[in-house]
Amino acid sequence: MKRIGQQIWAARPRVVAALAARLRDLDAAEDAFAEACAAALVAWPNQPPRDAAAWLWRAALRRAIDAKRRAAVRERAVLDTPEPEPTPEDALIAADTPIPDERLRLIFVCCHPAISPDARAALTLKVVCGLSTERLARAFFVAEPAMLQRITRAKKKIAAAGVPFEVPGREAWPERLEAVLATLEIAYAQAYEDAALAGEASGFAEEVLRLSGLLAELVADEPEALGLAALVRFAEARRPARLDDAGAMVPPDRQEVGLWRAELIGEGVRLLDRAAEFRRSGPRQLLAAIHASHCARLEGRPTPWADIAALYDVLMLVRPHAVTAVNRAVAIGEARGAEQGLAALEGIDGVEGWLPYQAARAGLCAKAGRRSEAAHALRAALALSPAPAERLWLQRQLRNLDEGSASG
Repeated sequence: MKRIGQQIWAARPRVVAALAARLRDLDAAEDAFAEACAAALVAWPNQPPRDAAAWLWRAALRRAIDAKRRAAVRERAVLDTPEPEPTPEDALIAADTPIPDERLRLIFVCCHPAISPDARAALTLKVVCGLSTERLARAFFVAEPAMLQRITRAKKKIAAAGVPFEVPGREAWPERLEAVLATLEIAYAQAYEDAALAGEASGFAEEVLRLSGLLAELVADEPEALGLAALVRFAEARRPARLDDAGAMVPPDRQEVGLWRAELIGEGVRLLDRAAEFRRSGPRQLLAAIHASHCARLEGRPTPWADIAALYDVLMLVRPHAVTAVNRAVAIGEARGAEQGLAALEGIDGVEGWLPYQAARAGLCAKAGRRSEAAHALRAALALSPAPAERLWLQRQLRNLDEGSASG
């Protein structure tokens, strides 16, 4: 059953994107996919078909067409007659159909300028990636009801505006590109915070690695697209070293550099160098430079925390955000001392319920010798449902603090 669930989850972005493009209705696409998933759990008792995505696509499309007919709704799209149950030959052929390309199309659709800027990335992450409203609310630092309302309004706007489900001409790309990049950046951040890739965002890492590279080729004259592609490559290069033998998360400065993927780091360097040639720096290029600085250890140099803190200083001017502020405080703590890091952390509002903030506070307090405060922050972090690898690491840190206090 677990394997079936994984295949369904992996197929979701492809199938929902293709359905939305075919039906011109985001809600209908999501509903049809949900019905197809329910049918799959019955039809695949032991073994999924050779191409799960193709099976789900056909099953969902049939259900969507049936629903349209029952409701006697006439959409602008002309719907074909339901296709017969796929044969093994159909499944093999379907494996080569362009369903994966529909993802990029749907990202551009959801980032249409008719939709408010604060809703574009959220809608895309909900529809294309299937992120829950709860997870989206945490990612955007808003209340869950507010996020649900934001997504609902965006879907209604798409329907009312008659937004075409197609990639716009190149001349229209600039007005959508920032939202597309923001979507990919946030999607990747969801995967990055889970070292073991054990949660609902597990597939985002590989997918954003691919899509960011594709965008870097399509808009090779946009330095921020190059910066995002570089950022993802620097970060993914270090993923093989992010878990220890017990399955616990390993912080960047303690990772075994021999496990890093040097070829991805090389790609990131080339992309960042190309971006620098345009002399139009942006937040994603700065983030890529920060990740590149962490990769300095591959050349036998220590992590340049002073440089990283300086880069975060600039990033706070370019794109001030609570996430940036927390990461900046950590860098300051490493570069200038734990007390200065804690001072920087104290000035950040509205992040007490964010797990990385509590983890950062725990680390800085422990570094400053404030054991009881560190333990309190670790318990607060553990109460925020960390991913498995992060939970193991936090528990280990708390255990070390308790043992240190007992021996002291």
